[in-house]
Amino acid sequence: MVDVDDTALYVTDTGGAGQPVVYLNGAYADLSHWKKVVADLGPGYRHIRFDERARGKSKQSADYSFEACLRDIDAVLAARGVDGPVILVGWSYGGVLGWHWADRNPDRVTGLVTVDSFPFGLTREESAERIRKLFHKMRFLLPFVRPFGMAARMSAAQHAEVNIELNEIAAASVAVLERASHPVRFVLATGDSLGSEKGEMESGRTVLDPIIAHNPNVTISAKVASNHSKILAKDSPAVAAAVRGLVTD
Repeated sequence: MVDVDDTALYVTDTGGAGQPVVYLNGAYADLSHWKKVVADLGPGYRHIRFDERARGKSKQSADYSFEACLRDIDAVLAARGVDGPVILVGWSYGGVLGWHWADRNPDRVTGLVTVDSFPFGLTREESAERIRKLFHKMRFLLPFVRPFGMAARMSAAQHAEVNIELNEIAAASVAVLERASHPVRFVLATGDSLGSEKGEMESGRTVLDPIIAHNPNVTISAKVASNHSKILAKDSPAVAAAVRGLVTD
């Protein structure tokens, strides 16, 4: 466990001299979602995974903000003695975290693999209310899906606020990607996510097109037939290939 602020984070680290790869989870997910990617990449890398606050085996906190999650990356790397360049692999919420951490720490990043995250969000107040209503309806279901890494030890209202903040930050992240000085490889799905309207996610992915045209460091490594929720389970080889490409490029 790694102590940070008022909480403690559960961390796994395979160690060794290989390229460090740091995995950043989806908003309510735990580190188990990365097991197929880790297996596909194999022992030639140093795999560092951790559960965010109130997810998986980590402790609860009074602060579930995006800034707190950025501090958690710093705390994990410091605790594991990693000060050299890392590859960040982030899915959904974790992808957005990766963009911003790399933007603040450009000398500590070899590159990023972003799994179905994109700089698009529902920022209008009616969209925020839609998210709150969705989690309010799901409030009795959350404890039952928690063991599968699909919910955190938070209230339904806290789940909603994490999602609302993510939408706002993701929508404001175009400039972060446009100025990225390190390789950013996207592995994208084609389907929707829980709570999104039909086609909404695919429409959001098109926001990447002008960024890719503007910044040659940003590319799409693969686009796969999975939906947002199942991409790590069904298309882990595409994610692993994107990581290997950062090492060999």
